[in-house]
Amino acid sequence: MCAAGSRRGRRERALLWCVLVAAWEAAWGQLRYSVPEEVPKGSFVGDVAKDLGLELPALRHRGVRVVSEGRTQYFALHGKTGHLVTAERIDREQLCESVRQCVLRCEVIVEGEMQVYGIEVEITDINDNAPSFREAETELRMSEMTAPGSRFPLPIAHDPDVGPNALQRYELSGDEHFSLAVQAGPGGDQRPELVLAKALDREEAAFHELVLRASDGGEPARTGTARLRVAVLDANDNAPAFSQAEYTVRVPEDVPVGSALVTLAATDADEGINGHVKYSLKIITEKASQIFQLDSETGAITLVRSLDFEEGDSYELEVQAHDGGGLFDTAKVAITVTDVNDNAPQISVRSALSAISEDAPSGTVVALLHVQDRDSGANGEVRCSIGEGLPFRLEKSFEDYYRVVTARELDREEVSEYNVTVRAADGGSPALWSSAVLALRVLDVNDNAPVFAEARYSARLPENNAAGALVLTVRAADADWGQNARVRYRLSEGRVRGAPLSSYVSVQAETGALYALRSFDYEEVREVGLWVRAEDGGAPSLSSNVSVRLVIVDENDNAPQVLYPPPAPAPGAGWAGVELAPRSAEPGALVAKVVAVDADAGQNAWLSYELAKATEPGLFRVGLHSGEVRTARFPLARDAARQSLVVVVKDHGRPALSATATLTVVLAESVAELLSELGSAAAAAAAPGEPAGSLTRWLVVAVAAVSCLFLAFLLLLLALRLRRWRRSQLLAAGGGALRGVPASHFVGIDGVRAFLHSYSHEVSLTADSRKSQLRLSGGSCCDTLPARPPPDEPAPLPGEDPAGARRADPVAAPQAQPNTDWRFSQTQRPGTSGSQNGEEGGAWPNNQFDTEMLQAMILASANEAADGNSTLGGGTGTMGLSARYGPQFTLQHVPDYRQNVYIPGSTATLTNAAGKRDAKSASSSGGNKKKSGKKEKK
Repeated sequence: MCAAGSRRGRRERALLWCVLVAAWEAAWGQLRYSVPEEVPKGSFVGDVAKDLGLELPALRHRGVRVVSEGRTQYFALHGKTGHLVTAERIDREQLCESVRQCVLRCEVIVEGEMQVYGIEVEITDINDNAPSFREAETELRMSEMTAPGSRFPLPIAHDPDVGPNALQRYELSGDEHFSLAVQAGPGGDQRPELVLAKALDREEAAFHELVLRASDGGEPARTGTARLRVAVLDANDNAPAFSQAEYTVRVPEDVPVGSALVTLAATDADEGINGHVKYSLKIITEKASQIFQLDSETGAITLVRSLDFEEGDSYELEVQAHDGGGLFDTAKVAITVTDVNDNAPQISVRSALSAISEDAPSGTVVALLHVQDRDSGANGEVRCSIGEGLPFRLEKSFEDYYRVVTARELDREEVSEYNVTVRAADGGSPALWSSAVLALRVLDVNDNAPVFAEARYSARLPENNAAGALVLTVRAADADWGQNARVRYRLSEGRVRGAPLSSYVSVQAETGALYALRSFDYEEVREVGLWVRAEDGGAPSLSSNVSVRLVIVDENDNAPQVLYPPPAPAPGAGWAGVELAPRSAEPGALVAKVVAVDADAGQNAWLSYELAKATEPGLFRVGLHSGEVRTARFPLARDAARQSLVVVVKDHGRPALSATATLTVVLAESVAELLSELGSAAAAAAAPGEPAGSLTRWLVVAVAAVSCLFLAFLLLLLALRLRRWRRSQLLAAGGGALRGVPASHFVGIDGVRAFLHSYSHEVSLTADSRKSQLRLSGGSCCDTLPARPPPDEPAPLPGEDPAGARRADPVAAPQAQPNTDWRFSQTQRPGTSGSQNGEEGGAWPNNQFDTEMLQAMILASANEAADGNSTLGGGTGTMGLSARYGPQFTLQHVPDYRQNVYIPGSTATLTNAAGKRDAKSASSSGGNKKKSGKKEKK
C-alpha cells in the first residue's frame, strides 16, 4: 500500500507539473505540436486558429502568416482552415544530426495587430535509415601467436535514427575461430569487438573471411553489413603505444584551412616492419571526416575545411596506431571549437507597414523585427537602436523580436517619407553590426487649410473694359497632399449697387482667375470689394478667405458738358446765350461766364477754356481755368454791335475731349438797343421772303406788354392823385388845428421812410373822418427804451389822470411836445438807400418818382383803414409795403412812441398822444421839411 501511495503521489506531481508548464506556455503565447518526419507537403500539424482564438474570416484581413528561422520555410498557415501545415519535406536526420530531440521553431505573426505567437514543432523520428558502416570492407591483421580470448575492435555502424529506430545489435558470421563481443561506450553506445576464440595457424589458413551485421529496432528492422578479412601474420611481441590516452585540442573557429591541429605520437619497440607504426581513424562521424584529415605516417590531424562554431562546437575522434605485425593501440582525440565573433547580427523584418496615417496615435506599431546573432556569449548579445531625431522607438516584444512604434504624432507636411534605419550591434570585440531600413510613407490627413499667397489682393481695372477681361489671379496653396491639397475657388455672396456680385465678376474654380463679367463705368462704380474663398478637397473640407479690392480706373470717356450758355434749340432758331456788354465797358470787365462740367475724375475732369473763334479776336478774352469772358480792351465804334464767340472747353485726358460753347455778346447801352439789334439779327438770319421768325414776334409781344403795364401804372397814379386831392378837401377843416405848431414837431417824407422801415405800424381813423391816428405797437426793438403798458391800454401823458385821459376828447386834448430822448439809429435815419452804406436788408425808393409813389400808398392805406377794406395787397398792419420793400417792412415791432407825423400833400395828422420827439429829429428831414412849410402856409 505504501508503494501504491507513492506512485499516486508521483502521478499527481507529474500532472501538476504538466499543468504549470501548459499555463506558462499559454501565458507566453507558446504552442507545441509534433509531426513525423518525411510526411508529404501540406500535411496537418496543428489547428493554430482554434488554439489562438482567431476567427477564420479575420485571418486574411489581419494578415496572419507563419515565419521561421533559416532560409527554408518548413511550415505554412492554411488561409481557409487556419491549420498549420508542412510546406516542405522534413528530414529529421538532416536537421538534427546530433540532437536527440529535434524541435523546429516558428512564429505566427498577426500583422493587423502586430502580435507574435511562438510555435514549437517536434519532429518525431521514423525508421527511414538503415545502419551503415563507414567502410564496406575492413582488413584485420593478427599474429599466429595471438592468444585465444584476445579482443580486437571492429568498425562501428552508424544509424541516424534515434530511439527504437536506432542501432540495436550486432551479429558476426563466417568462421569458428572468432566470436563477437559488444561493449558499452562512454556515451552508452555499443562498440563491437572481435574475440579470438581459437588459436590461429598461418600454415593452416592465412586469411579468414567474416561478415559483421548491424540491425536497428524499427518495424520492420533495417540492417547493414561490413565484410571483415583477417590476415594471419608471423609473431610480433610489441604493440604500438600512444604517449597519452586522450588528446584535447581547443581551436578557434577562424583557424585557417590546412593548419595542423594536433600531432599524435605512438612508439613500437619492435624492429623492422613490426616496429613501423601507422595511424588511422578508427571512429569518426561523417561530418568530422569532411573537416579533419589524419596523416597515416606522421599522425598529424589537419583541417581540410573551415570550422564553424555555429555548426559544431566539439568533435571526438578515435585514432588507432598499428605496426606491421598487426599490433595496435588507440587514443581519443577531443577537438573543441571556440567561438569567434565572425557573425554579424541578422535583422529580419517579419512584418512592416509601408504607409501610416499622419494622425496615428503615439505607440502605433510600424514594424516587427527579428534579431539573431549566431555567435555565443558576449559575441551573441545584440543591442538594437534607431537613429536619433526620428519619431520612432524600439520595444522588445517576444524573445528576439522587437517592435518599431511611433514615439509621437507624425506630420506629413514636415516629413512625408521616413527611411527608418534599425541598427543591431553585438558585444564582440570588435563589435559587428548590421542594419535594416524601413521605408515608411506618411499618409496625408486634411489638417491644413489653404493659405493665400498674399494677405489681401487689389487690382486696378480701367473702365470700359471688355466683358470677360482677366482682372487678377488669386493663388492659395495647401500643404496637404493629393485630394486634400486640391484647391477650388469661389466667390462669397455680396451685392454691388443692389445687383448680385456674381453678375459683375466671376472666379475660375480651378485656377483662381478673377474675370469681369461686364464693362465697368467709373462714373457708376468706382470700387468693388469682394471675398474669395479657397476650399480644399478634403472630407470635411477646410477653407480660408481673402479680401479682393477692385479699383476702377477712370478713363477719359466723357467729353465736357457745357451748362451755360445752353446749346441752341435748332440751327437758325436764335442764340442760346445772349449777353449785353456796354460799349463803355473797361478792359477786364466781366461779360459772361462759360460753365462746364466733366463726369470724369482726376485730370480727366480738369477743364481749360480757350477762345477758338471770335468776331473781333482782340476784343474779348477767356479765363483759362475760370471760363470767365472779359473784355480785353475798350470797345471801338468800328466794332460790330453783335459779337459771336466760340469757346472751346477741353479736359486734360489722353486723348483730350472737348466741347464748344457759342456765346453772342451785343454791344449796347440800353435794352431797347439790345432788342433792336437782336431783331435785326433775326431778320437777317431769316430766309428771303419768309417772316422774321418767332424771336421777332416774341420781341413785339414783350414791347406791347411793357407799354400796357406802363399805361396802367399811369392811370393808377392819376387815380391816386385824384383820391389824395379829394382827401385833402375833406380834411381841410381839421387843418387849422395844426397851424401854430412848430415845423420841428413834424417828420418829413424821409423820416416817414426811415420810420416805416424800422417799425411796424397799425393805421386807423377816428369816428369822424376828419382826424387820422397812427397807433404804434407796444413792442420795442431798443433795450434802452422805458417800459410801457400793453398796446390795448394807451399810456397817459405825464401829469394826466389816466381815467380823465380816456374820457377826454382827442381833438380838444393839447398836443404833446416831441420826445427829445428818441433818436433814429444809424440804420433808421432818413435818407435815400444809397446813403445807408448798403446795411439795410430791405429795398427803399431811391428817386423822386418812388418817393411820390410811397406817399400815395401811405395815404391810400390810411383811407382804406378808415373804411375797413384794404386793397393794397398787404396783410393786417403791413399797409401793403412789405411786399415791395422787403421783409423788414413790417408793422409789428414798433415802440409806443405816439409822435405826430405829417404827411406831405395831406391835411391828415397821424398822432401819438404819449410820445415826444426831439426837435432835431424833425429838423433833419432836409428837403421834405421845406415842403411841409409850404403846405402849412397854404
